[in-house]
Amino acid sequence: MAPRSTPLPGPDIEGFDAAPHSPDAAVAARARKGRGAIGNPANRYDSQSTVAVDDGWGSSDDRDAAKANAHPDDEDPPRLATTLTRDATRTIIARNTSPDVPFDRSINPYRGCEHGCIYCFARPSHAYLGLSPGLDFETKLLFKPDAAQLLRQELSRKGYRCNVMAMGTNTDPYQPVERELKVTRAILQVLAEFNHPVGIVTKNHLITRDIDILAPMAQRQLAEVFVSVTTLDRHLANVMEPRASTPTRRIAAIKQLSEAGIPTGVMSAPMIPAINDHEMEAILEAAAAAGATRAGYTVLRLPLEIGPLFEEWLREHFPGRAEHVLSLVRQTRGGKLYDSDWAQRMTGTGTYAELLRTRFALATRKFEMNRFRYTLDITQFRVPPGAADSKQDRNQLSLF
Repeated sequence: MAPRSTPLPGPDIEGFDAAPHSPDAAVAARARKGRGAIGNPANRYDSQSTVAVDDGWGSSDDRDAAKANAHPDDEDPPRLATTLTRDATRTIIARNTSPDVPFDRSINPYRGCEHGCIYCFARPSHAYLGLSPGLDFETKLLFKPDAAQLLRQELSRKGYRCNVMAMGTNTDPYQPVERELKVTRAILQVLAEFNHPVGIVTKNHLITRDIDILAPMAQRQLAEVFVSVTTLDRHLANVMEPRASTPTRRIAAIKQLSEAGIPTGVMSAPMIPAINDHEMEAILEAAAAAGATRAGYTVLRLPLEIGPLFEEWLREHFPGRAEHVLSLVRQTRGGKLYDSDWAQRMTGTGTYAELLRTRFALATRKFEMNRFRYTLDITQFRVPPGAADSKQDRNQLSLF
């Protein structure tokens, strides 16, 4: 008698189709709670990339069903922890020669930013580290524990010529990890010690922790702060910049800073067509009421990897208006998603961009903003006695 064949064990699923999908069918990434980017694509320097695929055992179907509230047993993607790596950089002041940027030097205490803003133009910089501008940018952070000591050394060099130091121009100096690491605070202490002027941009209420340093500097015309407020809608902020301070807290920070005598402005940036652009006037009004005297804005920029990351985010959270948003973005960039030309990359071109410029000008006039420009004083810079002779932290030396 011929032996009976025994079927291989398989899934006990009613109506199971042994080959429901191609084994090469890509599985779309999903939003993770507390993170801005949807996916973690390879960076522009990687020669290879990976794609998640459906193995045909129903997992993709379950996810689609869960999204339609039809599969209660399916779970959200697991949360991603933030990891910190020491950055052993040997210099701390970065130089800039871009003609459309109003500063020539800056300090970035961190690489990567836990705020997770989907539109952040700094995301592509993570590619230089061999990491993804997607989820890696907001979960794999590098910090510079020796920043204050390096800064003291660089400011003490005989050839150093003072000009305003910018902070928050790439990644946010007050992102959540700063609460414990205090790298930014240590930098400010050195700048105050040298009477070195500083301009800061942040979207985190944590900056109010350092009012004790910034207020005395402001009295000597050495400090100015801009708080970035992109929306007053807490839900939109939660999906667009998930780990930044809430809009209410940012407006509160403007109030606390201005009441402390620190010149404070607001950046309503970026303006994203059909997402937050309708809020421009409301943002400026709320900031002015809180004490902001200056204001600025930019149009959404999508250089390099940010374009695909933003489009993926847009189709996840605003699928019904994605095409309209992208169409408007292209109208500000000569038919492309991005144009790096220095003459227009911040504000765009075309009818839509011109409308934003007009609205901004009318709103700032109405709320009496930008009536004067606060000038920081570079003439007070001095090297403290002994600073040029030591590579050690002055806080340590002061103990002896």
